[in-house]
This record gives sequence, C-alpha cells and structure tokens, in this order.
Amino acid sequence: MDELQRINELKELLRESEYRYYVLDDPNRTDAEYDAMMRELETLEKKHPEAVTADSPTSRVGGHADNTFSPVKHGTPLLSLDNVFSLPELEEFEKRINPDSRDFSYETELKIDGLTVCLIYEDGVLVNAATRGDGYTGEDVTANVRTIRCIPLRLKTMIDRLVVRGEVYMPKASFARLNAEREETGEKTFANPRNAAAGSLRQLDPKITAQRDLAAFFYEIQEADGVTFTSQAEKIVFLRDAGLPVNPLSELCHGIPEVWKVRDRFAELRHTLPYDIDGVVVKLDDVGAQDVLGFTSHAPRWAVAYKFPPEEKETVLKDVVLNVGRTGVVAPTAVLEPVTVAGSLISRATLHNYDFIAEKDLRIGDHVIIYKAGDVIPEILRALPEKRNGSEKAIPVPAVCPSCGGPVIREEGAAAYRCNDIDCPSRLRESLRFFASRDAMDIEGLGPALIDLLLKAGFVKSIADIYTLDAMHLLQLERMGEKSASNLMKAITASKKRGLARFITAMGIPQVGGHTAELIAQRFHSMDELMTAKPEELETIEEVGPIVASSIIRFFAAERNRNVIEKLRTLGVEMTSLSSGPVSGPFTGKTFVLTGTLSGMTRNEAGGEILKRGGKVSGSVSARTSYVVSGADPGSKYEKAVALNVPVLDENAFLTMLKENPLEETADIPAAEESQDPVQGELF
Repeated sequence: MDELQRINELKELLRESEYRYYVLDDPNRTDAEYDAMMRELETLEKKHPEAVTADSPTSRVGGHADNTFSPVKHGTPLLSLDNVFSLPELEEFEKRINPDSRDFSYETELKIDGLTVCLIYEDGVLVNAATRGDGYTGEDVTANVRTIRCIPLRLKTMIDRLVVRGEVYMPKASFARLNAEREETGEKTFANPRNAAAGSLRQLDPKITAQRDLAAFFYEIQEADGVTFTSQAEKIVFLRDAGLPVNPLSELCHGIPEVWKVRDRFAELRHTLPYDIDGVVVKLDDVGAQDVLGFTSHAPRWAVAYKFPPEEKETVLKDVVLNVGRTGVVAPTAVLEPVTVAGSLISRATLHNYDFIAEKDLRIGDHVIIYKAGDVIPEILRALPEKRNGSEKAIPVPAVCPSCGGPVIREEGAAAYRCNDIDCPSRLRESLRFFASRDAMDIEGLGPALIDLLLKAGFVKSIADIYTLDAMHLLQLERMGEKSASNLMKAITASKKRGLARFITAMGIPQVGGHTAELIAQRFHSMDELMTAKPEELETIEEVGPIVASSIIRFFAAERNRNVIEKLRTLGVEMTSLSSGPVSGPFTGKTFVLTGTLSGMTRNEAGGEILKRGGKVSGSVSARTSYVVSGADPGSKYEKAVALNVPVLDENAFLTMLKENPLEETADIPAAEESQDPVQGELF
C-alpha cells in the first residue's frame, strides 16, 4: 500500500473511531491507538499536502481566529416553537390540529437546553454551520462547529445536499470542569450550561471552542436532495444512519395520553441525564399532515414544546448564617435540612434581606418550600405555617457585624443592613475581588483563590497594596510559578491606565455603577474635580439625583477613602478622563435597554459598545426607548417593549447593528451596567 492509499485508509479508520466514541459511546480503539493513528496521518499529510481535505480528522481545529462572524441566510427559516405547560394545553393543541379526531401519532423528543445550529452538507461533506440568529439570518460558525468531535465532517450516507437542524450543548460534567477552571484563574463563571455552550460556540478563535468539550444532537431535516420522508420518525432514523448524533430517548406515541406518560418518564429522568433539558418537544409524526398544517409567522402549527415547571421540594429551615459582602451588607443565608432539588443536593438558600424574611414570615424551625430560581439559584418560595408546633424561633436582625463585631446599621430607605467598619476583613476580601474584576480595573489572573492567598500571607491589607506587590511576593505563594507571577505583574501594571471611569466604577461608591461612572467621568475630568464637587454640581449629570449625589459626597467625606485614593495616585494609577464630554457617534440620541442573557458578550460589554457609539443605556423601558436588546430568557422589559411598540433586537440583530455602525476611534469608556447597583458601598 502506497502512502496516498494509507492516508485514505487512516481517514476512514479515524472517522469510524470518532463515530463509535463520540456518537455511539462504544469505542473500538484505545486512546493510545487512536492517537498513534492520528500522528501517522498528520505525518503523511505533511509529506503529501495535496491529500489534505476539509473532511480529514486532522482538520478539526484548523481554522484561524477571526474578528467577526459573517451573516448566513437560512434557506428554510428556523422557527421557534409555541410552549405549553399542562396536560389541558397539550389536549387543546391536539384539538386545534386535529378537529376531526383522526388517529394521529406524535414523535416526542427531549428539549435540549442548548444553542440551535443549522448544518449544510454537500456531497456528504460539511461545508457550512450557522447559528439560528433571528430564524432567518444566523452567523457563520463553521470553523467552531468543526471542532465538535461528535459532528461528522463527512456523512456515512452519500447525499448531494443535506441541511439539518440541531442543538449544541455542553455536558454537565464539562460545565462543572470549565467553571472550576475559570474560578481558579479569576475569570467570570458561566451561569448555566446553556450560556456556556452559547459563549463557547461564538468564540472568535476555534481553538478555544475546541477546548470546551461541546456536544450536539440533531432532530430535524430542513432539506434532503432526492430523499422524501413520510414520518418524523423516519427523519430521525435517516439522521442516525448518516452518522449524525441523535438523542436515543425520542419515542413515538399514539395520542396525547401516551405523550403525557412519556412526559412523566422524561421528567423523572431529567436530573439523571448528563446534559440539561427543559422540556419535551411534541411533533406530529405524519409529514404529509405537517405540510397541510403549515406554519404561523413564528412557529410550526404541527409541533409544540412542553416546558417543565421548576421543581419544588419541602425541607426544614434549621438556621440562618450571616455573610458580609464588600459593601458591608450583612446578607442572611438559610441553612436547610439537605434535600435534592433539580438534581443537586441543596443545604443552603439565599434569603436576600430582612424585608424578604418578613414578607415570607420565615422562622428558624419552619417547614419551607424551596426551588431553584432559573433552575440555578436555590431560593425559599414560602413557609408552611400550618406545620408549626410552637418551637419555631424568630430570625433576629443583627446588631453587630459577624466578621468584625462592629455596629450594623440600616440606612433610611435601604433594604439591607450594613457594617460601617471600613476595616472589616470580610469587606476587604470582596472589595479586592470587585476592584480586580473585568468590569472594574480588569486585572486578569487576580481571582478569588489568589486573593485569599495574598490575604492569608499578609501581603495585601488594602486595595492600594495590589500595586505594591512584586514578583518576590508572588513566588512565595502556593502553586505560583515564575510565568504566572510575571503575567500577573504585567496585568497589574496595565490596570493603572484604565482611566477615570473604570476607576470610579472600581471604588464601589453606593448607587454608582459602570454607566453612571462614565457619565461622571464625562463631567469631571479628574479625581480631584470629583472629590471636591458639590451636590448641585453632581445633580447636573443625567441619571444622578439627590440620592446618588449624597452617596458620592459621603464616600469622599471618609478620610480613609481619600487616603487610599491618594496612595493609589502615588503608585501610578491614572485618575483622569480621556474623554472631554459625551461621546458623539452613530447612536447619538438613541436609548437602549438590555434584557435577558447574551451569549457572545456580557450585558456590561454590550452597554459599553453602545456608549462608545454615543448612545445611552437605561434600566427601564419607556415610550422614549429607541431599542430593547433581548437575549435569552428576557424578563418583563421585553413584554413592556412589545406593549409600547418599542423595536426589539435579538443578539444577532444587535451585533449586526454594531458592525454597521463601527467606531471611528477607540473611546475610553467602560462597560455599562444595565442598571445601577443599589447595594454597592465603600470599597476601602
């Protein structure tokens, strides 16, 4: 066998191994055998570059980093599904599509909580992959999708053209591992696997996507040249035979009562699966009947998504412990009798503040109902007073700080109780985290774990001490090597030049977030000007009223804060603004409101892009709002925008608007916040 023949043989052998390992979960070779074959193929392809093809297993991470995603128009719209939440609603769905009570069957599929993609294969080879976008136009993510091992670069079935729809997701184990790594390096963690998958798929560098361990399931055929289908079940079989991963738990049901039984079974499996699901998709199996029913403007009439309700469990509120944040807020946390909710063993839940405790009438010893808000954050829904036996105890409001023993006060009009001791150890730890965070001074590598080590070693006793660190300090810390120490020192040095707006944000003045900090920096061009500003001067700034102005005045009246600012100045931290006033640009005169979760950027980053173009970011929707930018799981702001006929942009449309309105110059503007943070407090 000559070398060219061996190349073709190795390609086939490796493709089969990938299919068996990633799709069937039935490996036919050891990892060592697979790696040896891959190395052999790489060596031979270097000798014979003319034999390198787009579908070669060696090309999984062959793409180059790019600075944009090209738009892709979908030949067949990728519409969303209507949702139902109960058996009566499912029965109503059947009556609507089947008024004559014909003998309909339904294909039931797990609703994977991920990111929709559309793949195009030509002559059996993957040529394009795009996100759903607004359903009509998505973004080209071909280079990133090629890195997902379970997605074949060449189909097992030869077909001229095949267009398929599926869901890219991140397995729960991969999500946990990724967040642990990001926390260790001080990066912001992802809220849930869906956001992690979406953010990973939209990385500009495919090599980063390749490290994220994404997976996918496919469930719909948009186009298939020369092939016709009579049923939805046939489509699933075709996808599986072509080598595409399909979910093995899809089932054919005869009538809605059987669908409901399958729903019960899937609901029981929900938290044992290695991936997240948020419901069951019910599709009319008869493709001919599908064609007759057709579509509305946004969804097929022949399919519906049943969404699982949040899981609620009963447990006992055993105790309340107090934690002190960077702003001095004393936050109560419920200690619970451990109970499994949504697949996790829960022993603690947030109590928010003492108004929340009073509103829910919670007492130590109460039987309570808990759930996971957004399937993520444990929270108490309500108490069960009918189960009280008289031994329950009221939850006392703290009189002293649990960390330093200093006095605790509640400011007029505020919900939280606050420790006023600016030397409180708990406040310092959280203040350091915030100061170094991405939206403040953005000191990459200075994460929670390293901050704890610096505090334990006594190297940092105030914010200013960050800038007195040197490599000798860092090398004394556990697991800190020379390269890591060098990188951190570079990041600390770079942070000195973030500008006045970011520095104001980093200080954590109560009521002052990133957006307000930028407006302040446009009005007062140096820290000296701001520190001597009078309340009436501050109130001339848009969005700064008497409460915010009073908060700023109180902050700078504290001698310790002024001393730390002066020390930071002597250590080289810049405290002047590079902008001479409000930025003018293509968004001048436009007001944006951000809601929901964006996959490719944080809302702060999106707000920053708006500000750089001269626009404004508001926390509330009104008739004067120009656009509402809506990500995944939008809240009431989306509904209000629809009611007021305010234009709503999905993430893809927003990114397109940014590309169509580029910046002429790079402005010194930080990321904007969606709304002001009412619990920020003194930093130092």
